[in-house]
Amino acid sequence: MSMPPSILVLNAGSSSLKFAAYAAADGPPAPLCAGQVEGLGAAPRFRARGPGGEALAERRWEGGGAPATHEEALATIIAWLPEVLGAAPPRAIGHRVVHGGAEFAAPVRLSPPVMERLRALIPLAPLHQPHNLAGIEAAARHFPGVPQIACFDTAFHRTQPEVAERFALPDRFFRQGIRRYGFHGLSYESIARRLAREDAALGGARLVVAHLGNGASLCAIAGGRSVATSMGFTALDGVPMGTRCGQLDPGVVLHLLDAMGMTTAEVTRLLYHESGLKGLSGVSQDVREIEAAGGEAAERALGHFAYRVRREIAALATTMGGLDALVFTAGIGENAAGARARICEGLGFLGIALDPAANARNAPEIGAGPVRVLVRPTDEEGMIAAHCLALIAPATETLP
Repeated sequence: MSMPPSILVLNAGSSSLKFAAYAAADGPPAPLCAGQVEGLGAAPRFRARGPGGEALAERRWEGGGAPATHEEALATIIAWLPEVLGAAPPRAIGHRVVHGGAEFAAPVRLSPPVMERLRALIPLAPLHQPHNLAGIEAAARHFPGVPQIACFDTAFHRTQPEVAERFALPDRFFRQGIRRYGFHGLSYESIARRLAREDAALGGARLVVAHLGNGASLCAIAGGRSVATSMGFTALDGVPMGTRCGQLDPGVVLHLLDAMGMTTAEVTRLLYHESGLKGLSGVSQDVREIEAAGGEAAERALGHFAYRVRREIAALATTMGGLDALVFTAGIGENAAGARARICEGLGFLGIALDPAANARNAPEIGAGPVRVLVRPTDEEGMIAAHCLALIAPATETLP
């Protein structure tokens, strides 16, 4: 039996290459499998699962031959994929690219000139963009002639008004690209479209979506469009994250450089890798481990995280003149009932209250007040697959 044509989605990180494959025959893309090669350069591991979460493959490397680069990780994935997809190459390969700058407000088919423009954005996302581009280059070598399509984490936020994008700097800096870009856009777009399918009223509603995971941000969405978000010029801004500091007085950075004699590399490591929940707790970046550890430092970390997220929810509600629904998504947002309870405590003035029993079981609807409080899984890979299919077959409506 012949296999349906497929779309392959790749998400290249610093030490991992995630993938997902979708059937691309008729209608919206249907998931076929997903997985990753993680631990590149250390203790690599390959895992794959089916659309229902069932395990399809797992491998660890104990001796030689272990993948150490994105190219080798992709070769591992490609060697396994025919078991699910057959021998035919995918119709298109979609890539998550963190930064599209001010220029790229929609997915784009990749070409050498486009790649050059994306390389120019590396200084704006130095810890993400190089790995994204490495995944693209590896895929292009393995699948010559197959359309490669970039989908940007920043694109969804290009609908924000200029007043939301600007910093209070001289205008020449804005024209040079120093502005609030926002990130996690594929996640927010996925949630907005999902809610619109579920309920037409939610499609036109005033939403604050909290994407809370190791990377964390929030977005105000009105009528399905981003109007404000917590992240800014880089993925450091906004609320505290697993290891990133979130909002920080820029004077602190100047003090670290000038008065404390730290190098830019040392400050970069501090702000990206040693701060956030990990820095506050001294235990871990994982909420589950912090909760299990308990103690004063754990309470300080969890309390500060909730305070900053709660403050951001209220601030974003003001950009829309009110709030109809609060939506939690991503690892913490979908699974950490305690964190959600801490965040929502004190938001009664906005009409937010929780049903403790529903919250404890991570129910899809956990609110008990006039403002709906929802928990929804994000699907960035599915969003990328839909964008790919729309771009290679634009006459067919495929976006979810």
